[in-house]
Amino acid sequence: MTQPASTTEATANVEDEVTRPAREAGRARILIVDDERAILRALRKVVGGAGHDVITLDEPLGAVELLREEEVDVMLVDLRMPHMSGMELLAKAKELRPSVEVVIMTAFATVETALAAVKAGAFDYLTKPFENIEKVTITVDKALERKRLVDRTRSLEQELKSTKGFASIVGTSDAMRSVFQLIESVAPTSANVLIQGETGTGKELVARAIHSLSDRSHERVVPINCSALSESLLESELFGHKKGSFTGATHDKKGLFEVAHRGTLFLDELGDMALSTQVKLLRVLQEGEVRPIGAAETIKVDVRVVAATHVDLEKAMKEGRFREDLYYRLNVISIPLPALRERKDDIPMLAAFFLRRAAERYGRAVDGIEPGCIDALLAHHWEGNVRELENVIDRAVVLCPGQKLRGADLPPHLQLEEGATPARAAAPVATSSAEPAYMTLPFRQAKEAAVGSFERRYVENLLARCEGNVSQAAREAGLDRSNFRRVLQKHDVSADSFKPG
Repeated sequence: MTQPASTTEATANVEDEVTRPAREAGRARILIVDDERAILRALRKVVGGAGHDVITLDEPLGAVELLREEEVDVMLVDLRMPHMSGMELLAKAKELRPSVEVVIMTAFATVETALAAVKAGAFDYLTKPFENIEKVTITVDKALERKRLVDRTRSLEQELKSTKGFASIVGTSDAMRSVFQLIESVAPTSANVLIQGETGTGKELVARAIHSLSDRSHERVVPINCSALSESLLESELFGHKKGSFTGATHDKKGLFEVAHRGTLFLDELGDMALSTQVKLLRVLQEGEVRPIGAAETIKVDVRVVAATHVDLEKAMKEGRFREDLYYRLNVISIPLPALRERKDDIPMLAAFFLRRAAERYGRAVDGIEPGCIDALLAHHWEGNVRELENVIDRAVVLCPGQKLRGADLPPHLQLEEGATPARAAAPVATSSAEPAYMTLPFRQAKEAAVGSFERRYVENLLARCEGNVSQAAREAGLDRSNFRRVLQKHDVSADSFKPG
């Protein structure tokens, strides 16, 4: 080791040997602190050669002074130095610059040393002499990746705190910015809106945002799921009925069009609506009046309709399952919602949002997400979209034993294998002709694929037996007609192809 020097002398001596670089835009700044000049020269050459701005200091007190004045991204710190140990410098660095990633270098590495360093906040440690100098640049790059991810998460959390309006719709991706622009443009008008997107993408949130930003916001937004009710019950809910108009109608009932007068009616899963109900809905939209079931007179209503569906309505029109005139009456403005897998940049922000809400709801002291957990969330395909992500975060918050969500707190099927990266792609697996391809998938995906295969074969066989008669097939399946149709639509099965002739 060199003899101890004053802070000023140490800094000056090293800077006589190494020109201290000015920070260049887009380049990471790496601070290396070691009392051995030969180590400093070698590391500066290696790390600088990897495209980073490098500052070298042979005295830890000089590093403390530098950290008081300037930002650095990653520090390489020797464990044993005069005046201040590497562990002491690590603690001071985290106090002054919490976001800096620190790698401890030591010739005296033990398991205890490594655990102590990581527990104190170090990203990793390197053993001297370096068996492979490339490991230094690899470790620095990994530390930089961690810092950028943490910085990005913090930035998103700040953006989240400043987000206004849009009824809890979270996202800063280009796809979501386009959605926000459409909402802002259409909300002040009286135009009907059609929201299209997969299940779980947040269609009702968009509908509520449109309502809240409109001049109807002082009145109600009334939602109804068109696929959850039978045809007759849906008509009664939408249009109302008079006492005695059918068995069980023991009193007059206002329909939701009347309830939503001067407000907004949100028709969710519109694509599952029966054709006969579509005709009556079209009449209400055209005339601005509704006739309750069993009534002789119509009632004037002023209602803005926002509809949503996961069904491809253009395809449904071609197949005769959806009326073309109703489609164009509703589709004045179309807002397509992207699937979560198409806007993965929003996942850290969404996760932070759901975490904060879940921690408050369940009274948990969880206030952050570790980068490894974010990696696992980014790697998942999210078939259930934002709704699935919310469910995963809720579960993780409830089970988390500490203050930060870890990858280990996620459901097993989301946890990354050791060494895996978010961008990993599964290699195709050869399967024998004797077993289905899904037998090689993880359990949850295999189960979904198996159930889907069964459902499709079942409804196709049933429709063939019933010669395409949906009502008869639904009865034999023990399902109501609307639910049976949902299964057909889910698997893109057309009843017409099973009709004779």
